[in-house]
Amino acid sequence: MTVKTEAARGTLTYSRMRGMVAILIAFMKQRRMGLNDFIQKIANNSYACKHPEVQSILKISQPQEPELMNANPSPLPSPSQQINLGPSSHPHAKPSDFHFLKVIGKGSFGKVLLARHKAEEAFYAVKVLQKKAILKKKEEKHIMSERNVLLKNVRHPFLVGLHFSFQTADKLYFVLDYINGGELFYHLQRERCFLEPRARFYAAEIASALGYLHSLNIVYRDLKPENILLDSQGHIVLTDFGLCKENIEHNGTTSIFCGTPEYLAPEVLHKQPYDRTVDWWCLGAVLYEMLYGLPPFYSRNTAEMYDNILNKPLQLKPNITNSARHLLEGLLQKERTKRLGAKDDFMEIKNHVFFSLINWNDLINKKITPPFNPNVSGPSDLRHFDPEFTEEPVPNSIGRSPDSILLTASIKEAAEAFLGFSYAPPMDSFL
Repeated sequence: MTVKTEAARGTLTYSRMRGMVAILIAFMKQRRMGLNDFIQKIANNSYACKHPEVQSILKISQPQEPELMNANPSPLPSPSQQINLGPSSHPHAKPSDFHFLKVIGKGSFGKVLLARHKAEEAFYAVKVLQKKAILKKKEEKHIMSERNVLLKNVRHPFLVGLHFSFQTADKLYFVLDYINGGELFYHLQRERCFLEPRARFYAAEIASALGYLHSLNIVYRDLKPENILLDSQGHIVLTDFGLCKENIEHNGTTSIFCGTPEYLAPEVLHKQPYDRTVDWWCLGAVLYEMLYGLPPFYSRNTAEMYDNILNKPLQLKPNITNSARHLLEGLLQKERTKRLGAKDDFMEIKNHVFFSLINWNDLINKKITPPFNPNVSGPSDLRHFDPEFTEEPVPNSIGRSPDSILLTASIKEAAEAFLGFSYAPPMDSFL
């Protein structure tokens, strides 16, 4: 039996039925006694009621739940067809909405592309991830965490924003702010190091972004120059939230070993419980690199570098001010309980003498003129992107699913792993 995924509004297709089954199973596990309240809340939400998935759910009466739970599934639709696997799917978003113009970044699970929305004529950075690669490395929790953190970034000027996300049978799509001033890493490579006023400006904006994440009980854990972008005016934009850890209270800790070798804090290397002060260690490492051209304790031999991080005293050359020296010594304190930021988090960094020239209200409102202007002429100006990316052909497969048929188990696993990934902002956020 062939099941159409593009069906008339109100028709119960197989993909919709699977979505509803997944929603109900997950919901009933969490709140078996509150289903009536849940349905009532949805019914009273005018925007939610317009959603085709919600309309289908509301048409199912409560006595039918056991029958629905035990339904024998029909054959799966071809993955080359467009399907939405999450309960909050954006019903209008699909790859064919975009012209994919250039590759502007690459990662373990996919690519970042410059794309122009056909209807809006707006430019976005679209991060396209392969579900198969994510599931193979068991990284689905990190991807969902990245999505969750992105949804909370809308109120901070130095964090990249998510416009919406959607998925097909085999790919995930993040539609993000397009930032084309280049990676901090790219500019640092070209100039080797920065003068102290420029490094102070960047460090202040980075610290502000980290402080905001911490206020949401989120630890970033992967601060490095490659994850720090400059916008078209030269302001910092922090990106890539795949290693963020949510729900870390002020004195809370975690112990998962993750990060980038050059920037790992000693407690992470020791595989000890660590807290949000790992981000202040990373800020110290990035500030050190901006001033000196290499991360602290750096060695081409990773084992030697790890030993340096754990055991070698911090060495600072005399070509920086005393306030910069004092800040680096505080941030790169090997004992986390003595590290700057351990007691009062961002406020300790904010009040340090190194930042005494920074008006933090002006900073957060972007009233301070950046020390460097990327001078981009417009969205199509790619001068600050690595040619290794931009000269690569845009894959034909970016906007469609493969013709080969995915196994039933793979589709089911992907549906459950990325349940709720799809996102569109509420209608009133556009008003």
